[in-house]
Amino acid sequence: MSLLHVVILAIVQGITEFLPISSSGHLVLTWKAFDALQMAGIEQAETDRLTLDIGVHVGTLAAVCLYAWREVGQMAGGMARLMIGRWTPGARLAALLVVGTLPLVVVGGLLKDDVTAHLRDTTLVAWATIGFGILLYIADRSTLTFRRIEHMTFAAGFLIGLAQVLALLPGTSRSGITMTAARFLGFERVEAARFSLLLAIPAILGAGALAGYDLYKSGNMVLGYEVVVGAVVSFAVALLAIVLMIGWLRRASFTPFVIYRILLGAALLWWVYGGTAA
Repeated sequence: MSLLHVVILAIVQGITEFLPISSSGHLVLTWKAFDALQMAGIEQAETDRLTLDIGVHVGTLAAVCLYAWREVGQMAGGMARLMIGRWTPGARLAALLVVGTLPLVVVGGLLKDDVTAHLRDTTLVAWATIGFGILLYIADRSTLTFRRIEHMTFAAGFLIGLAQVLALLPGTSRSGITMTAARFLGFERVEAARFSLLLAIPAILGAGALAGYDLYKSGNMVLGYEVVVGAVVSFAVALLAIVLMIGWLRRASFTPFVIYRILLGAALLWWVYGGTAA
């Protein structure tokens, strides 16, 4: 694959990973566009494509860790103090992430092969993009309370984690569904986004570890180089996207993201049912 294709994928990933518009859905659509245009140099096995997709996710992992360095440091310190028997806010935040990640680990581990083989479909992306976009709008408009992460119970963290499992369907949006669940549970927009960002750390770390193992087994060093380039580009783009999203949510709602999702989903359905999609 040429570096141009890798850079395009990395830019798409960087923009969409933390916005509630589905990075996995956009990556599926980007690959579909490459195939439809019959672009030279993109002949890849499906497993290699998934590995490259996860590689650009790793760049976004570095971006969120840099943006949330205070919380990451707080959690690291809290876990260290927990080893000597001290329960701190940092340890509690880390425990919330563990509780919120467990459902994805269990279900994702069981369905990894099914996701690779069956769920990367344009029609599914379209309907999920519209449906979960509307759900985000309902959650954003129906919340009357204003809770912060400091107020989050372990039950709430687990419920948000259960919602995150739905992100295995491309088009759902991991960030979007976790923000939706947090808004339904009464958390402020920025707080919902903050917890979603933190919850991305173990999710992407786990996916990156699986991709690294696949790369090791394949021995494909060219693909490994492409993954590094994609990770660097997605890191820079994702960091900018996070800053802009949090700045927007401090003064406005999720509505522009919902409108984008509905328009994108409608365009995809027109493409599919108009007979032009493969």
